[in-house]
Amino acid sequence: MGKIAFIFPGQGSQTVGMGKELAEKDEKAAAVFRVADERLGFSLSSIIFEGPQEKLTLTYNAQPALLTTSIALLEKVKEAGIAPDYVAGHSLGEYTALVAAGAMSFDDAVYVVRKRGEFMEEAVPAGEGTMAAVLGMGAGELEAITNEVTEAGAPVQLANLNCPGQIVISGSKAGVERASQMAKEKGAKRVIPLDVSGPFHSSLMKPAAGKLADVLNGVAIANAEIPIIANVTAEPMQEKEAIQQLLIEQLYSPVRWEQSVEKMIELGVDTFVEIGPGKVLSGLVKKVDRNVQVYAVNDFASLETTIASLKGES
Repeated sequence: MGKIAFIFPGQGSQTVGMGKELAEKDEKAAAVFRVADERLGFSLSSIIFEGPQEKLTLTYNAQPALLTTSIALLEKVKEAGIAPDYVAGHSLGEYTALVAAGAMSFDDAVYVVRKRGEFMEEAVPAGEGTMAAVLGMGAGELEAITNEVTEAGAPVQLANLNCPGQIVISGSKAGVERASQMAKEKGAKRVIPLDVSGPFHSSLMKPAAGKLADVLNGVAIANAEIPIIANVTAEPMQEKEAIQQLLIEQLYSPVRWEQSVEKMIELGVDTFVEIGPGKVLSGLVKKVDRNVQVYAVNDFASLETTIASLKGES
Protein backbone atom coordinates (compact mmCIF):
# COMPACT_ATOMS: atom_id res chain seq x y z
CA MET A 1 0.00 0.00 0.00
CA GLY A 2 1.48 3.32 -1.08
CA LYS A 3 1.04 6.62 0.66
CA ILE A 4 -1.99 8.91 0.56
CA ALA A 5 -2.02 12.66 -0.04
CA PHE A 6 -4.98 14.93 0.65
CA ILE A 7 -5.07 17.89 -1.76
CA PHE A 8 -7.28 20.95 -1.47
CA PRO A 9 -8.60 23.21 -4.26
CA GLY A 10 -8.11 26.94 -4.61
CA GLN A 11 -10.10 29.87 -5.89
CA GLY A 12 -12.19 29.21 -9.00
CA SER A 13 -13.77 25.98 -7.75
CA GLN A 14 -16.59 27.75 -5.87
CA THR A 15 -20.23 27.09 -6.79
CA VAL A 16 -23.42 28.23 -5.08
CA GLY A 17 -24.88 25.44 -2.97
CA MET A 18 -21.58 23.65 -2.34
CA GLY A 19 -21.61 21.78 0.98
CA LYS A 20 -25.30 22.49 1.52
CA GLU A 21 -26.53 18.90 1.35
CA LEU A 22 -23.67 17.80 3.60
CA ALA A 23 -24.53 20.45 6.20
CA GLU A 24 -28.20 19.42 6.11
CA LYS A 25 -27.39 15.72 6.53
CA ASP A 26 -24.56 15.96 9.02
CA GLU A 27 -24.33 17.86 12.29
CA LYS A 28 -20.51 17.85 12.37
CA ALA A 29 -20.38 19.43 8.91
CA ALA A 30 -23.07 21.96 9.84
CA ALA A 31 -20.97 22.98 12.87
CA VAL A 32 -18.05 23.89 10.58
CA PHE A 33 -20.22 26.39 8.68
CA ARG A 34 -21.47 27.84 12.00
CA VAL A 35 -17.91 28.38 13.24
CA ALA A 36 -17.11 30.30 10.06
CA ASP A 37 -20.18 32.53 10.44
CA GLU A 38 -19.31 33.24 14.08
CA ARG A 39 -15.66 34.04 13.47
CA LEU A 40 -16.36 36.30 10.49
CA GLY A 41 -19.33 38.04 12.10
CA PHE A 42 -21.67 37.59 9.14
CA SER A 43 -23.48 34.70 7.46
CA LEU A 44 -20.88 33.30 5.08
CA SER A 45 -22.91 30.09 4.95
CA SER A 46 -25.91 31.84 3.40
CA ILE A 47 -23.66 33.24 0.62
CA ILE A 48 -22.30 29.72 0.06
CA PHE A 49 -25.68 27.97 0.09
CA GLU A 50 -27.88 30.63 -1.54
CA GLY A 51 -25.52 32.83 -3.55
CA PRO A 52 -25.74 34.82 -5.73
CA GLN A 53 -22.71 33.51 -7.66
CA GLU A 54 -21.35 37.07 -8.24
CA LYS A 55 -21.21 37.61 -4.49
CA LEU A 56 -19.69 34.19 -3.77
CA THR A 57 -17.02 34.74 -6.44
CA LEU A 58 -15.69 37.95 -4.84
CA THR A 59 -12.17 37.04 -3.70
CA TYR A 60 -12.80 37.83 -0.02
CA ASN A 61 -15.93 35.62 0.00
CA ALA A 62 -14.68 32.83 -2.28
CA GLN A 63 -11.56 32.18 -0.19
CA PRO A 64 -13.24 31.57 3.20
CA ALA A 65 -16.14 29.81 1.43
CA LEU A 66 -13.88 27.24 -0.24
CA LEU A 67 -11.86 26.72 2.94
CA THR A 68 -15.03 26.15 4.98
CA THR A 69 -16.62 23.73 2.52
CA SER A 70 -13.37 21.77 2.14
CA ILE A 71 -12.98 21.47 5.93
CA ALA A 72 -16.58 20.25 6.33
CA LEU A 73 -15.80 17.47 3.82
CA LEU A 74 -12.43 16.76 5.47
CA GLU A 75 -14.11 16.25 8.85
CA LYS A 76 -16.17 13.43 7.36
CA VAL A 77 -13.15 11.79 5.71
CA LYS A 78 -11.26 11.94 9.03
CA GLU A 79 -14.26 10.50 10.86
CA ALA A 80 -14.02 7.46 8.56
CA GLY A 81 -10.51 6.89 9.89
CA ILE A 82 -8.64 7.84 6.70
CA ALA A 83 -5.48 9.85 7.35
CA PRO A 84 -3.02 11.34 4.86
CA ASP A 85 0.77 10.94 4.78
CA TYR A 86 1.11 14.32 3.05
CA VAL A 87 -1.15 17.31 2.39
CA ALA A 88 -1.03 20.11 -0.17
CA GLY A 89 -3.36 22.81 -1.45
CA HIS A 90 -3.42 25.04 -4.51
CA SER A 91 -2.84 28.66 -3.42
CA LEU A 92 -5.78 29.34 -1.08
CA GLY A 93 -6.02 25.54 -0.65
CA GLU A 94 -2.70 25.62 1.21
CA TYR A 95 -4.59 27.07 4.18
CA THR A 96 -6.97 24.10 4.15
CA ALA A 97 -3.89 21.88 4.11
CA LEU A 98 -2.51 23.73 7.16
CA VAL A 99 -5.73 23.08 9.06
CA ALA A 100 -5.65 19.41 7.98
CA ALA A 101 -2.04 19.17 9.21
CA GLY A 102 -2.82 20.73 12.60
CA ALA A 103 -0.69 23.82 11.92
CA MET A 104 -3.57 26.30 12.20
CA SER A 105 -7.03 26.12 13.75
CA PHE A 106 -9.97 26.31 11.33
CA ASP A 107 -11.28 29.24 13.31
CA ASP A 108 -8.08 31.24 12.69
CA ALA A 109 -7.66 30.05 9.09
CA VAL A 110 -11.11 31.25 8.02
CA TYR A 111 -10.34 34.69 9.48
CA VAL A 112 -6.90 34.83 7.82
CA VAL A 113 -8.15 33.89 4.35
CA ARG A 114 -10.98 36.43 4.56
CA LYS A 115 -8.32 39.07 5.26
CA ARG A 116 -6.04 37.62 2.57
CA GLY A 117 -8.88 37.99 0.06
CA GLU A 118 -9.45 41.61 1.08
CA PHE A 119 -5.74 42.45 0.81
CA MET A 120 -5.45 40.75 -2.60
CA GLU A 121 -8.48 42.68 -3.80
CA GLU A 122 -7.04 46.00 -2.52
CA ALA A 123 -3.46 45.49 -3.75
CA VAL A 124 -4.14 46.44 -7.35
CA PRO A 125 -7.06 48.64 -8.49
CA ALA A 126 -9.66 46.64 -10.43
CA GLY A 127 -8.88 46.33 -14.11
CA GLU A 128 -5.16 47.12 -13.78
CA GLY A 129 -3.98 43.55 -13.35
CA THR A 130 -5.04 40.23 -14.81
CA MET A 131 -4.07 36.59 -15.45
CA ALA A 132 -4.08 34.25 -18.45
CA ALA A 133 -3.57 30.51 -18.95
CA VAL A 134 -0.96 29.55 -21.53
CA LEU A 135 -1.34 26.07 -23.01
CA GLY A 136 1.31 24.07 -24.81
CA MET A 137 4.47 25.97 -23.91
CA GLY A 138 7.32 25.01 -21.58
CA ALA A 139 8.09 26.98 -18.42
CA GLY A 140 11.58 28.02 -19.54
CA GLU A 141 10.39 29.42 -22.85
CA LEU A 142 7.44 31.23 -21.27
CA GLU A 143 9.61 32.66 -18.49
CA ALA A 144 11.98 34.13 -21.10
CA ILE A 145 8.97 35.95 -22.59
CA THR A 146 7.64 37.23 -19.23
CA ASN A 147 11.12 38.43 -18.23
CA GLU A 148 11.49 40.34 -21.50
CA VAL A 149 8.07 42.00 -21.13
CA THR A 150 8.72 42.85 -17.47
CA GLU A 151 12.10 44.41 -18.29
CA ALA A 152 10.36 46.56 -20.92
CA GLY A 153 8.27 48.05 -18.10
CA ALA A 154 5.06 45.97 -17.96
CA PRO A 155 5.35 43.49 -15.05
CA VAL A 156 4.21 39.91 -15.73
CA GLN A 157 5.39 36.56 -14.39
CA LEU A 158 4.64 32.86 -14.14
CA ALA A 159 1.96 32.42 -11.47
CA ASN A 160 0.73 28.80 -11.51
CA LEU A 161 2.75 25.92 -12.94
CA ASN A 162 -0.24 23.58 -12.96
CA CYS A 163 0.65 20.56 -15.07
CA PRO A 164 2.68 19.83 -18.22
CA GLY A 165 1.70 22.40 -20.83
CA GLN A 166 -0.55 24.50 -18.57
CA ILE A 167 0.95 27.60 -16.99
CA VAL A 168 -0.88 30.68 -15.76
CA ILE A 169 0.79 34.08 -16.12
CA SER A 170 -0.08 37.08 -13.97
CA GLY A 171 0.72 40.77 -13.78
CA SER A 172 -0.22 44.15 -15.19
CA LYS A 173 -2.92 44.13 -17.88
CA ALA A 174 -0.43 45.41 -20.45
CA GLY A 175 2.17 42.84 -19.41
CA VAL A 176 -0.20 39.89 -19.59
CA GLU A 177 -1.56 41.02 -22.97
CA ARG A 178 1.93 41.51 -24.43
CA ALA A 179 3.24 38.20 -23.06
CA SER A 180 0.11 36.39 -24.30
CA GLN A 181 0.68 37.79 -27.80
CA MET A 182 4.36 36.79 -27.78
CA ALA A 183 3.56 33.30 -26.47
CA LYS A 184 1.12 32.76 -29.35
CA GLU A 185 3.69 34.02 -31.87
CA LYS A 186 6.29 31.63 -30.43
CA GLY A 187 4.09 28.56 -30.67
CA ALA A 188 1.83 28.33 -27.59
CA LYS A 189 -1.26 26.29 -28.54
CA ARG A 190 -3.77 28.55 -26.82
CA VAL A 191 -3.90 31.49 -24.45
CA ILE A 192 -7.01 31.89 -22.36
CA PRO A 193 -7.61 35.14 -20.43
CA LEU A 194 -8.88 34.30 -16.92
CA ASP A 195 -11.87 35.90 -15.26
CA VAL A 196 -10.08 37.00 -12.08
CA SER A 197 -10.20 40.18 -10.07
CA GLY A 198 -6.45 40.70 -9.84
CA PRO A 199 -2.90 39.62 -10.71
CA PHE A 200 -2.51 36.91 -8.08
CA HIS A 201 0.91 35.34 -7.44
CA SER A 202 2.72 38.20 -9.16
CA SER A 203 5.07 40.89 -7.80
CA LEU A 204 2.06 43.27 -7.80
CA MET A 205 0.80 41.36 -4.74
CA LYS A 206 3.72 42.48 -2.54
CA PRO A 207 1.63 45.21 -0.79
CA ALA A 208 -0.87 42.49 0.21
CA ALA A 209 1.94 40.29 1.52
CA GLY A 210 3.02 42.94 4.03
CA LYS A 211 -0.49 43.23 5.42
CA LEU A 212 -0.90 39.44 5.48
CA ALA A 213 2.30 39.18 7.56
CA ASP A 214 0.69 41.36 10.24
CA VAL A 215 -2.43 39.19 10.35
CA LEU A 216 -0.38 35.98 10.54
CA ASN A 217 1.56 37.45 13.46
CA GLY A 218 -1.74 37.70 15.32
CA VAL A 219 -2.76 34.02 15.03
CA ALA A 220 -1.24 30.86 16.41
CA ILE A 221 0.73 28.76 13.93
CA ALA A 222 2.03 25.42 15.20
CA ASN A 223 4.46 22.89 13.78
CA ALA A 224 2.55 20.69 11.35
CA GLU A 225 1.79 17.10 12.41
CA ILE A 226 1.75 16.01 8.74
CA PRO A 227 4.23 17.34 6.16
CA ILE A 228 2.72 20.01 3.89
CA ILE A 229 4.15 20.31 0.38
CA ALA A 230 4.59 24.07 0.02
CA ASN A 231 3.42 25.94 -3.09
CA VAL A 232 6.50 28.15 -3.13
CA THR A 233 9.18 25.44 -2.87
CA ALA A 234 7.37 22.19 -3.82
CA GLU A 235 9.14 20.71 -0.77
CA PRO A 236 7.75 19.38 2.54
CA MET A 237 7.45 21.91 5.36
CA GLN A 238 6.55 21.33 9.02
CA GLU A 239 8.27 24.03 11.11
CA LYS A 240 5.96 26.88 12.05
CA GLU A 241 8.55 29.55 11.14
CA ALA A 242 8.87 28.15 7.62
CA ILE A 243 5.09 27.87 7.29
CA GLN A 244 4.57 31.52 8.21
CA GLN A 245 7.34 32.78 5.92
CA LEU A 246 6.17 30.72 2.94
CA LEU A 247 2.52 31.81 3.35
CA ILE A 248 3.70 35.40 2.94
CA GLU A 249 5.94 34.62 -0.06
CA GLN A 250 3.14 32.54 -1.60
CA LEU A 251 1.13 35.68 -2.40
CA TYR A 252 3.69 36.95 -4.92
CA SER A 253 5.43 33.68 -5.90
CA PRO A 254 4.41 31.05 -8.44
CA VAL A 255 2.37 28.07 -7.26
CA ARG A 256 4.57 25.10 -8.20
CA TRP A 257 1.73 22.62 -8.44
CA GLU A 258 3.20 20.30 -11.05
CA GLN A 259 6.44 20.02 -9.04
CA SER A 260 4.45 19.53 -5.81
CA VAL A 261 2.61 16.55 -7.30
CA GLU A 262 5.90 15.14 -8.63
CA LYS A 263 7.46 15.56 -5.18
CA MET A 264 4.62 13.66 -3.47
CA ILE A 265 4.91 10.83 -6.00
CA GLU A 266 8.67 10.76 -5.40
CA LEU A 267 7.91 10.47 -1.65
CA GLY A 268 5.81 7.35 -2.32
CA VAL A 269 2.30 8.79 -2.77
CA ASP A 270 0.19 6.71 -5.16
CA THR A 271 -3.26 7.87 -4.02
CA PHE A 272 -4.44 11.48 -4.19
CA VAL A 273 -7.73 12.51 -2.58
CA GLU A 274 -8.96 15.94 -3.63
CA ILE A 275 -11.19 17.25 -0.84
CA GLY A 276 -13.33 20.26 -1.65
CA PRO A 277 -15.52 21.66 -4.42
CA GLY A 278 -14.86 20.75 -8.04
CA LYS A 279 -12.34 18.38 -9.62
CA VAL A 280 -9.72 20.79 -10.92
CA LEU A 281 -6.77 19.31 -9.02
CA SER A 282 -7.77 15.72 -9.82
CA GLY A 283 -7.49 16.61 -13.50
CA LEU A 284 -4.09 18.25 -12.99
CA VAL A 285 -2.71 15.28 -11.05
CA LYS A 286 -3.76 12.92 -13.85
CA LYS A 287 -1.92 15.12 -16.36
CA VAL A 288 1.25 14.89 -14.26
CA ASP A 289 1.04 11.10 -13.85
CA ARG A 290 -1.64 8.83 -15.28
CA ASN A 291 -0.67 5.91 -13.04
CA VAL A 292 -1.72 7.28 -9.67
CA GLN A 293 -5.15 6.76 -8.09
CA VAL A 294 -7.16 9.97 -7.86
CA TYR A 295 -10.40 10.54 -5.94
CA ALA A 296 -12.45 13.73 -5.74
CA VAL A 297 -14.56 14.25 -2.61
CA ASN A 298 -16.83 17.20 -3.37
CA ASP A 299 -20.30 16.22 -2.13
CA PHE A 300 -22.13 13.63 -0.05
CA ALA A 301 -22.22 10.94 -2.76
CA SER A 302 -18.54 11.20 -3.75
CA LEU A 303 -17.64 11.23 -0.04
CA GLU A 304 -19.36 7.89 0.50
CA THR A 305 -17.96 6.18 -2.61
CA THR A 306 -14.41 7.43 -1.92
CA ILE A 307 -14.49 6.26 1.69
CA ALA A 308 -15.75 2.84 0.58
CA SER A 309 -12.98 2.56 -2.03
CA LEU A 310 -10.23 3.65 0.34
CA LYS A 311 -11.48 1.39 3.12
CA GLY A 312 -11.51 -1.49 0.66
CA GLU A 313 -7.92 -0.83 -0.37
CA SER A 314 -6.35 -0.32 3.02
